[in-house]
Amino acid sequence: MTGAQIFTLALVAFALITIMRGVRIVPQGEEWVVERLGKYFGTFMPGLNFMIPYIDRVASRVVTKDIMLDVPQQEVITRDNAVLIVNAISFVKVTNPVKAVYGIVDFAEGIRNLIMTALRSIVGEMELDVALSSRDQIKARLRESIAEEVLDWGLTVKSVEIQDIKPSASMQKAMEMQAASERERKATVTRAEGQKQSMILQAEARLESARRDAEAQVTLAQASSEAIRKVADAIGDQDGPMSYLLGEKYIKMLEKMSETQNGKFVVIPSDIQSAVQGVLSKARG
Repeated sequence: MTGAQIFTLALVAFALITIMRGVRIVPQGEEWVVERLGKYFGTFMPGLNFMIPYIDRVASRVVTKDIMLDVPQQEVITRDNAVLIVNAISFVKVTNPVKAVYGIVDFAEGIRNLIMTALRSIVGEMELDVALSSRDQIKARLRESIAEEVLDWGLTVKSVEIQDIKPSASMQKAMEMQAASERERKATVTRAEGQKQSMILQAEARLESARRDAEAQVTLAQASSEAIRKVADAIGDQDGPMSYLLGEKYIKMLEKMSETQNGKFVVIPSDIQSAVQGVLSKARG
């Protein structure tokens, strides 16, 4: 092969390479930032584009689809000095590729650091119980706090989600101990309240029993008084019938005492003789 043929082949190869470098096909979902002689020249949109080889170059291929950025787990201290473990995820979209390329070195890392800083600030203003139950509030404040910051980078924050927020291991142990103590306290209060109610009911029962006993005694006393009055009206001023009745009561009482199986001795009143004589004398009369 002669030198002319080699030169011709080299020239053809160079021409093909030049044409290939000058033709660019940008896929859907991307925009390419092009520089000419080191300075921003333009942005290639999806489809067929042409550039001057060796003078123009593609500085960056920017993805215009929604980008998912995972924010690593971090420890956050609440206002009441509780330690929480928090991690999040953010969805952003590049709306201005030029600003995304020239406004910051790495916009993904920048957004992660913004979210981490904002999380520490927002959760640090809350107490533990509020932070654990306010995911939506934290998410809304987080998005608002970084939305304006990333506009200068040509980005739009679509959403920020709190993946997980939980107490640290030591804090979980302390919370479990506190919960157990609270349950024991409530159980003690419940037992004490039950004992109190039981004592109140027993006292009320004793009071009611005493009241009824008093009423019964009053009733018996009234009956006895009525019986005595009737007996007094019946016998008038005569002592004989009264003596006869008392003697008869003595005798009946002695009979009952002698009938008991456990009775080993019988107490005889000192006036039993006169009572019996009265009974007998009245019976003869």
